[in-house]
Amino acid sequence: MSAPAAMTWRRVAALKGASFTVPFFLGFVLFTAVPIVLALRESMYTTKSSGLGFGEKTIEFVGLGNLLKGMGDERFWAGMGRVALFAAISIPLIQVASVTLALLLDAATRRVAARFRLALLIPYMIPGIVATLIWIYLYSPDVGPLTPFFALFGVDADFYSGELIWVSIGNLMAWGGIGFNMLIVYAALQAVPREIFEGARVDGASELRIAWSIKVPLIRRSLVLTTVLSIIGTLQIFSDPMLFRSMTPETVTRDFTPIMGIYDWAFAQGDFNYAAALSIILALVVGLASAIFYRFTNKAPTS
Repeated sequence: MSAPAAMTWRRVAALKGASFTVPFFLGFVLFTAVPIVLALRESMYTTKSSGLGFGEKTIEFVGLGNLLKGMGDERFWAGMGRVALFAAISIPLIQVASVTLALLLDAATRRVAARFRLALLIPYMIPGIVATLIWIYLYSPDVGPLTPFFALFGVDADFYSGELIWVSIGNLMAWGGIGFNMLIVYAALQAVPREIFEGARVDGASELRIAWSIKVPLIRRSLVLTTVLSIIGTLQIFSDPMLFRSMTPETVTRDFTPIMGIYDWAFAQGDFNYAAALSIILALVVGLASAIFYRFTNKAPTS
């Protein structure tokens, strides 16, 4: 094959390979880039009505006014603080549980691991809304079984109270998220050559030592990935507390989380411009938190 023909063949092969990324980039542009641009545009305007609010509505350009207003919105940042504290506690616990289960599955035989892997994935396969409704029923002090069960031991467990509401939501998120994280970590463990573990056993290393000193460091990138995904998902939590609000509105307020506050501004108060500005602020916070975590954790281990 001549040199020009070889270059042409390589170019065609490269173009064919690149064509597989076209659906992704189309989806990214249509469902990520375009909404961001539209949100930025909406945040630069505000809608006002003359008189006492019953007159003709006018749209005014305010530039960064809505963004500056959002930066000083105490209720929005209070919701952000609640979610951040919840994330700081729940994400490490979920990650520890996921890694532990993945290590146990990796130590088991393939047949046993396959059975337990399917069982642990069932909660993740249940739609989030359905799962939340199930747990709302279980938490109910009137018809649910949990409150009477704890009452047998003299414990007055009100899962809708201010003291336990985040525990209730956290338990729901752990129930649905542990299986997903476990699957990613388990797949990473399966990709590690078995010879490494066999060599450590020959040298006298215990299974616990192998798990802590060899397996966990080798799956560090998978742990970073699942943690970043957990940070993004937790800071944007919406459906779980929104459904809990239907049962306990005095505990779960309309701006209990940042997304709930944005939803309230957009669809309850009708201020889409300010809601767009808050969405941009939330996106910046989520992106910054994820980037900081990724920056300080995704480093090659030093020898």
